[in-house]
Amino acid sequence: MAAELITTMVADKPVVIFSKSACGMSHSIKTLIRGFGANPTVYELDQIPNGLQIERELVELGCQPTVPAIFIGQKFIGGASKIMSLQVRNELVPMLRRARAIWV
Repeated sequence: MAAELITTMVADKPVVIFSKSACGMSHSIKTLIRGFGANPTVYELDQIPNGLQIERELVELGCQPTVPAIFIGQKFIGGASKIMSLQVRNELVPMLRRARAIWV
């Protein structure tokens, strides 16, 4: 059920970040992505009713730690280290463009 829920939550959204409000790394990733002009949909797992269930499903997807979990173009990309790796290799911005999260 949670897998279907995650699929529904990321559908038709260029960038989705599953986060926790007190997570410093989640804050850094949100700031990085917003810095390119993207407006990600953010779900704070500690502030939504089914957050624990979604967090368990994120573990099944391979998120370790579970947050931040980033989806770009409805595809699970990974966590903070994956996003930072893409950024260092200059691959994050083109990925955001392909997902139509940014246009410049």
